[in-house]
Amino acid sequence: MSDLLLNTPDHREPLQASFSDAANPLGLDGIEFIEYATTKPQALGQVLEMMGFRPVARHRSREVLLYRQGELNIVVNAHPSDAQGAGHGSEVPSISAMALRVRDARAAYHYVLERGAWAVPTHAEVMELNIPAVHGAGGSRIYFVDRYKEFSIYDVDFVPIPTVDQRPPATAGIHFFGVVQYIGPERSNDWIEFYAELFGTELIPDEQRFGIMPKGTLLRTPALDPAKRFMLQLVEPPLNVHDADEKLQRIGLGVPDVIAAVKALRALGVEFVETEAAHTEQRGAISKTYLGSVVFELVHSEQRRGE
Repeated sequence: MSDLLLNTPDHREPLQASFSDAANPLGLDGIEFIEYATTKPQALGQVLEMMGFRPVARHRSREVLLYRQGELNIVVNAHPSDAQGAGHGSEVPSISAMALRVRDARAAYHYVLERGAWAVPTHAEVMELNIPAVHGAGGSRIYFVDRYKEFSIYDVDFVPIPTVDQRPPATAGIHFFGVVQYIGPERSNDWIEFYAELFGTELIPDEQRFGIMPKGTLLRTPALDPAKRFMLQLVEPPLNVHDADEKLQRIGLGVPDVIAAVKALRALGVEFVETEAAHTEQRGAISKTYLGSVVFELVHSEQRRGE
């Protein structure tokens, strides 16, 4: 994770360079992929296909499958050691990693390490890329990827599934909007500082809200292409709730028309929560929870360039 989450500012090493010199110190350019770890990849795959994703490639040496729609990539990792470790022995799928697009992965990795992030040892196999990573919430990983244009990481590590369209279109204009992270009690300030100091995020005012799940603290990342900025939502547990596990809890998906997207996804079999507290409206919608942990939130967001 990071020394930032353990030490007060008075006990930290001074920064070697001024953080305010650049609004985007890592050269962030959006999310490359979200990874789920699971011992039941077929069941998770069925949920993803209901959400409009299609399996497009298999990993060369691990039990890992790549799902895609539009510019969204989701990696399903069922490699035994990874699936068991990420789930801490639980049978339900978990968001085990997010990969960030950056200008230079090596430079970004060393930048965050110099500022207190905790490195994740990587052990690339033959014909695999060594993708640098640091610890995130609840034992998750944050990867840094700089091969995401003409030549991508998938060209090295994955084998395309024959006869399958490698670029299936996005259902109803779906694109990444953000990630919701559950945090411990009174930990908001720690995580705000973590993301701001390492990644250059900015705090969104409380009066500026998105979707139908308004609680929590919103952060916005910088990006080389402003259209690729995304949100991080930090949610503390309610008072007197003992489940304070920190984790990446769900993916937020932007759509230009929430009502149309819900209709399209319902046609694929997705069920949405319809209660007095949370129900489908033009601002957003939230799916039911599948497999005990998998839930998707739709948020009104105009279609972005390149999608």
